[in-house]
Amino acid sequence: MAAAPTHGFLSPTGVEVAFLLFGLATFGAALVTVTSRQLVHAALWLVATLGGLAVEYLLLTAEFIAWMQVLIYVGSVVVLLLFGLMLTKAPIGRSPDADSGNRWAALTVAVAAAAALVWVVVDAFRTTWVDLDGVASGSTRVTGASLFQNWVLPFEALSVLLLAALVGAIVLSRKARTNAANATASTPAVPGSPSGKEGGR
Repeated sequence: MAAAPTHGFLSPTGVEVAFLLFGLATFGAALVTVTSRQLVHAALWLVATLGGLAVEYLLLTAEFIAWMQVLIYVGSVVVLLLFGLMLTKAPIGRSPDADSGNRWAALTVAVAAAAALVWVVVDAFRTTWVDLDGVASGSTRVTGASLFQNWVLPFEALSVLLLAALVGAIVLSRKARTNAANATASTPAVPGSPSGKEGGR
């Protein structure tokens, strides 16, 4: 009886190749997101990054998480970000002041956070083995029950945080309009202008 064909590191399957390619594309989109000086372009590249993550979840046969990624992050968080940009009248074009000049500090914090996240994940699942030929342990029912039973409080806290961000954007936009109206009302009339002539009459 012939042994079943196996593949190793040098003979990946089509799914593994697609996972690698989409991973590289997602990583590139994430880099453009954090280095772009145009806020709207950064938001659109963020959509590409989150969409790439959803594709990665699909390739890992985690359909529920993939569609949650699309519905919550792409459909809600990015839309909320764009509404915040519009309400606060953020500059649409290139913004030279979009960079604070603390690139090295930000890079250090990002690398430290990534290293901590990788260490936590590896330490948590170091001795966990998944039987790929057995019953699926990450089904939609199990994932949904875990999310809305064990993690319902962080889920609701995130929604409250997003609501606070939207309310803050509305408050900032109204404050800017009020300041502009007060500045216009307090501007003295220039002699010879129509308002100055009416005041002289």
